[in-house]
Amino acid sequence: MSGAFHTQLRAELITLRDPVRAKGQRAYMKSEMPYLGIPAPVLRRVTRQQIKEHPFASQQQWLAAVLDVWQNARYRELRYSTIQLAGAQRYAKWLDLAAVPVLEEMVVDGAWWDYVDSLATNHFGTLLRNHPTPMKKLMRTWSRDDDMWRRRVAILIQLKFTDKTDERLLRDVMKPSIREKEFFLRKAIGWALREYSKTSPDFVIRYVNEHADTLSGLSKREAFKVMLKQSTVRNVP
Repeated sequence: MSGAFHTQLRAELITLRDPVRAKGQRAYMKSEMPYLGIPAPVLRRVTRQQIKEHPFASQQQWLAAVLDVWQNARYRELRYSTIQLAGAQRYAKWLDLAAVPVLEEMVVDGAWWDYVDSLATNHFGTLLRNHPTPMKKLMRTWSRDDDMWRRRVAILIQLKFTDKTDERLLRDVMKPSIREKEFFLRKAIGWALREYSKTSPDFVIRYVNEHADTLSGLSKREAFKVMLKQSTVRNVP
């Protein structure tokens, strides 16, 4: 079943390829894997149709299909389709702790922001909402991991949580990376703070003031971006 889904999806996407657009996309994303050059709305539509036409009868079949497409993808769009399949509403009941190893492989193997950010804020975010105790424990572990993409997931996982954000967890997952020089970690910290500033600007101002000597300039600028536009920042370090 997973093979049929992959084969048909790939065949449909290849007919839509645009070599000129693909070249530009590949250069912009600095991608070793080539693109087909398919616009995102078209890609989502085709993938959605294939998901509808190739239903899976069990969680095992669904996860096998996710891995099959991911591991055998020869074009980046197929990996985007994999992420869409993994987050498909019709399989929401199967997005549980058993899916974590598959999603983790996508994070570590994908190792780039376009994959990781979508997985962090959507798939892992859903897992955190539905399974808070084990996922908080896992994210605290990932925040100290040698792999920076696991760390980025831990930092960004609550990006869409607004007033449901666990501030203690947010502090805990940012702490191990606060002195890191890696751009993607500095950016993630700033982004997490920026999004939460829309809900709790006081927390963000207090946090940046408390860590003024250790937070990078990039993280600070990102943290205050929204508040500066709204002229709500006071006592900016």
